[in-house]
Amino acid sequence: MLRNIPKILPPELVKCMMEMGHSDKLILADANFPGTAHAQYIIRMDSVEIPELLEAILPFFPLDNFVPNPVKLMRNLPTEPVPEIWETYRTLLKKYDTDHAFQDFEFIDRLPFYEDAENAFVIVQTGDTARYANIILQKGVC
Repeated sequence: MLRNIPKILPPELVKCMMEMGHSDKLILADANFPGTAHAQYIIRMDSVEIPELLEAILPFFPLDNFVPNPVKLMRNLPTEPVPEIWETYRTLLKKYDTDHAFQDFEFIDRLPFYEDAENAFVIVQTGDTARYANIILQKGVC
């Protein structure tokens, strides 16, 4: 056993985060995301919500400060309200991003988001049912 590793983080995910290099991307995907269709590597965490997983990951995960926006979200449709979960993400990112790499989100449309997913190091498919909950984290250096 190791100390201070949140129990929500399975060994497989901790291993992936350790193996990721600078600029590699980790995607936390909601329950509706077509993860299997787009993933090079996928970890299923169907009983987990993204905010709790994000909070467990961020203390260990440096964000890339060589790019303007190391955190990307799937853009919602203009006719839809701004998803409440985004403010939760913003709060968590500001709390844990000690390098101040996070300034704001970059928003990308659904199909380009799927293209990014195909090149991601890992996709973590959760059971989160919040709309537009998908988030991409680009890894930085320690």
